[in-house]
Amino acid sequence: MRGVTLGRVSVSAGSAVVVPGHSSRGRVSRRCLRLLEAAARLVEREGVRTVVLTGGGARGAREAAQMAEAWTGRRDVELVVEPTARNTAENAARSLQLLLERGIDDATVVCAPQHVPRVRYLFGGLYERFGVRCRVQAAWRAPHPFALAREVAAFAVARRQRRAVLAELETALRG
Repeated sequence: MRGVTLGRVSVSAGSAVVVPGHSSRGRVSRRCLRLLEAAARLVEREGVRTVVLTGGGARGAREAAQMAEAWTGRRDVELVVEPTARNTAENAARSLQLLLERGIDDATVVCAPQHVPRVRYLFGGLYERFGVRCRVQAAWRAPHPFALAREVAAFAVARRQRRAVLAELETALRG
């Protein structure tokens, strides 16, 4: 990214689990609850102290806030809610800013299996560009064929969305 120079974090400042929302229509979906359950298991197993919940949702519903209310994992973790992202690229960019603010240099993104390639491309590409190690973990197996078809369509616009959030990040990090 031109014009912005960020130093890499030299000492591990911590790790986080990031959960992008999953198609909220006014309530937390069953799929989203499965993502939260997978994230809670990861928090327990890895001793993670920060969980970032991101997603704006449809029709004014704040998906990230709904996920925070539905969280059944450990209560001693920091639940960070980012309610403005409208797509996967914005989820990646806005969660990255929250990680950088906290000095976190290692994150695991929990997503549905059909989203893994796009999440690796968007989250992995952005996070690693700013010195944050990114792993992606699928919450369950065997996605429905319709979900795969929808994912192919979403991946088609991912490159354009990534360019847009890089410009947004550049502006945010300069100010």
